[in-house]
Amino acid sequence: MAITDILSAKDIESALSSCQADDSFNYKSFFSTVGLTSKTPDQIKKIFGILDQDKSGFIEEEELQLFLKNFSSSARVLTSAETKAFLAAGDTDGDGKIGVEEFQSLVKA
Repeated sequence: MAITDILSAKDIESALSSCQADDSFNYKSFFSTVGLTSKTPDQIKKIFGILDQDKSGFIEEEELQLFLKNFSSSARVLTSAETKAFLAAGDTDGDGKIGVEEFQSLVKA
């Protein structure tokens, strides 16, 4: 499954262009611009499956750093500060990674 099966290429392009500069990534505005906030829990779960590169059932810090690259191979890597803030926002149980339920809650927050 491709990410564009769920999200429009136009919305992805728009969301990526809004966070091209280092330290400009805001997960809430990105999720909204890319159209993720309006998707069903099942669609969000499918996106999670794409983001979970190693299929561990979690999105770990290394995968979060490459978050934008899942949307476009030419996108930048998140900075260390952006990655840590993103992880802190999503990791509600404190295990150092984001599970599917945590991701769904983060998208709908």
